[in-house]
Amino acid sequence: MKQPLTPAIRRWIAEQAAAGHSIATLQAAMEKTGWQPETAREALKAVLGAAVVAGLKQLAEAPVPAPAPADPAGRAGPGFSGTPGALPEPALEDEPPSLWAGDREVGVVVAMRQPRIVVFENLLDAAECEEIIARARDRLARSHTVDVATGDSEVNAARTSEGMFFGRGEHPVCARIEARLAALLRWPVERGEGLQVLRYAPGAQYKPHYDYFDPAQPGTPSILKRGGQRLATVVMYLNTPTRGGATTFPDVKLQVAPRRGHAVFFSYDRPHPATQTLHGGAPVLEGEKWVATKWLRAGRFD
Repeated sequence: MKQPLTPAIRRWIAEQAAAGHSIATLQAAMEKTGWQPETAREALKAVLGAAVVAGLKQLAEAPVPAPAPADPAGRAGPGFSGTPGALPEPALEDEPPSLWAGDREVGVVVAMRQPRIVVFENLLDAAECEEIIARARDRLARSHTVDVATGDSEVNAARTSEGMFFGRGEHPVCARIEARLAALLRWPVERGEGLQVLRYAPGAQYKPHYDYFDPAQPGTPSILKRGGQRLATVVMYLNTPTRGGATTFPDVKLQVAPRRGHAVFFSYDRPHPATQTLHGGAPVLEGEKWVATKWLRAGRFD
């Protein structure tokens, strides 16, 4: 009997691929649980795309290899499978102008040590930006924030954007970006929330705020049961507004202009204003702004 390609199986395939497991490894695991080889191949193709599984039969018949280097320099392939440090952190010890992110070179435009803020270029390509916008557009609703008193979400007057959440690995493009961030920031895919996509129309903004969960609030213990505290944020710009829409850091008087394919990363080692990670989205003055936000947690986020 043919196995059904359920949402849970789709999610499993996308997450395992994002974690860096080879196609051959995924097929072998599926066959071990009762999938027929051809059915498993079709399921992998449906989730990951035909290009990804080209030559799958040859791979499946060969011994399961270790993940291959992703480029001629022998750098690591997609995803991150090492031991994470105390915080998500790109490998900037030697002050490189760019970093390998598993499947592409990502430029380092700005790197601030305190607070830790890094601006990247070429994190996303134009096609990825357009696909995320297209997949998110029909699911937009008035953006919510977390109510720290209860742990629930609520509409907040400080946030006037529209938004939606993708499940982690929900689409191949999501899984690919999540694996790229895992490699770039040396933080496991499973310790990240799904991508949140936001659209800011002219005049829309998000007033300065912190992304960590305040321990003093009564709803925080409930929130922390699912993945622990937030430790870092990545804001990825999916388009370039005509005017306005910068990401601002008032404590350090930094303003990051939104530019398609660029991103700003910042981390916070404790849930306290001393981290100087107060930030906001300045009003869009002309055009619209689309961003994809990724929050990284201390533990596995399910």
